[in-house]
Amino acid sequence: MTLLTVENLEVRYGRVCGTVAVNLTVGSGEIVALVGSNGAGKSSTLKAILGMVTIGGGRISFQGEDLVGQRPYKIMRGGIGYSPEGRRVFTHLSVEENLRVGGYTRSASDNADRMSQIYGYFPRLLERRRQLAGNLSGGEQQMLAIGRALMSRPKLFLLDEPSLGLAPIIVERIGEILLEIQAKEGLAVLLAEQNAYWALSLANRAVIMDLGSSGLEGDATELLHDPRIRSAYLGI
Repeated sequence: MTLLTVENLEVRYGRVCGTVAVNLTVGSGEIVALVGSNGAGKSSTLKAILGMVTIGGGRISFQGEDLVGQRPYKIMRGGIGYSPEGRRVFTHLSVEENLRVGGYTRSASDNADRMSQIYGYFPRLLERRRQLAGNLSGGEQQMLAIGRALMSRPKLFLLDEPSLGLAPIIVERIGEILLEIQAKEGLAVLLAEQNAYWALSLANRAVIMDLGSSGLEGDATELLHDPRIRSAYLGI
């Protein structure tokens, strides 16, 4: 079943276009990678889905409902979670307080159950639950940002540049956890990522972005071995 549909999306920042023609779909329970270099329009696409930027044209629907013009808080309450580029954790709050912020729309009892699940996925966060988020390592902060977004039990998870600034071993671990969560919860993921090899290795399908437009699209494994992708993004 298709959860998200984006058609001919145009994002504008004043007179500047962030995207000009983005088309993609995300189905229930699949990981779709949005791959491209810095400035290709990946983050703008995610923010447009969430209602955080001005849409100059196109259509966005989630579970058949039109999202264009809706406020971000309503979109997120409707079942979309978001972990932004740069993690953006609340550094002056503890790990546990950050997670509680992520579950503010849920009941106290549901939050308690969900927090236990998040700690199960990220045992390091359980160990650090009383520490200020600002004192965590970059990898721990990324785990916290993901956990915070998942507290609301979204059906679709938008994940923006999770590998940025992290050591390869941490990136690999985060990928393993994402696959574990997807398998256990049937979570759909739209992953915006410059690290093409890692993203394509995780994803079921992928969309290649360039200069604000979506281009090649297809099975992630096939794209990983496509000579054009290997030359442009993998240096092979």
